[in-house]
Amino acid sequence: MPATPAWPPKSAPRLFVSGPLAIDITVAIDGPQAHYLTRVMRTASGDCVILCDDETGEWAAEAVDVGKRGLSLRCVTQLRTREAVPDFWLCPALLKKDRFDLVLEKACELGVAQIRPVLTRRCVADRINPDRVRATLVEAAEQCARTALPTCAAPVTLAALLAQWPEGRTLYFADETGGAPAAQSFARSGPAGLLIGPEGGFDPAERDAIRAHRAAVPITLGPRVLRGETAAIAACALWMGIAGDWAGPRE
Repeated sequence: MPATPAWPPKSAPRLFVSGPLAIDITVAIDGPQAHYLTRVMRTASGDCVILCDDETGEWAAEAVDVGKRGLSLRCVTQLRTREAVPDFWLCPALLKKDRFDLVLEKACELGVAQIRPVLTRRCVADRINPDRVRATLVEAAEQCARTALPTCAAPVTLAALLAQWPEGRTLYFADETGGAPAAQSFARSGPAGLLIGPEGGFDPAERDAIRAHRAAVPITLGPRVLRGETAAIAACALWMGIAGDWAGPRE
C-alpha cells in the first residue's frame, strides 16, 4: 500500500491573517492573498494552507469553497503556539527605500522583536510607508516560518530615541570610529537595542551625544567600512548567535 502523505505537507503555503484563530474557525480569503493561493499555488478544495495570526500561533487549515475570486480556509489543528522572541530592538537610521526594505526583511528573518527607525542629520530618507513596511515584514515572516511579527515604530529623531530610552536596556552603538569588539560586548545578557547609522554615518555631535548616554556601549563591527544595511544585518546575526535564540536555551 502507498504511504499516507504527511499532513500538513511541508510544501503548504503560509499566510498571515487576522485572528484570533481556533479549531473549526473559517477564514475568508480574497484579494491578493486569494490570487496567490488559487492562481499561483493552485490551491484546490481539501488542500492545506498554514495560517498564522500573530496571536495564537500557527494552524493547519483546509481549503473549502474555492472560487474564482476567493476561498475559505477552515482551521483543523494547531501546529505551534506563538513563538517567544529575544528582547532585542534594531534601531536603524533610515536608508534609501530599497535598502531599508532589505533591513526590514532580514531583521524579521533573524528574530528581531522591534524595529525603531531613527532620523539623523545625514539620513537621505525622512519617512516610511506603514503599509509597505507591514507587507515586507509579513512576507518575510511567511517565508521564514516565523509566528510572531516584529513591530515597527514610526521614525523618531536621534535625540528623541536617546531621551526615551528605557532604563535597564543596553544600547549598543555601532561606531565607525571604534569601540569594543561586538562579540565581546554582546556576551552580556538582558534586554538590548542596536543603533546603526545612515549612509554617511553619524556626525561628530551625534556621536558625542550617543557616547554620553548612560546606556550606550560603543562597539566595532570589524576593520571594514560597512554599508548601513550590511552593518544592521551582520550585527543582528552576531547578537542572535551570542545572546539570542541561536545560542540555545540559557541555564
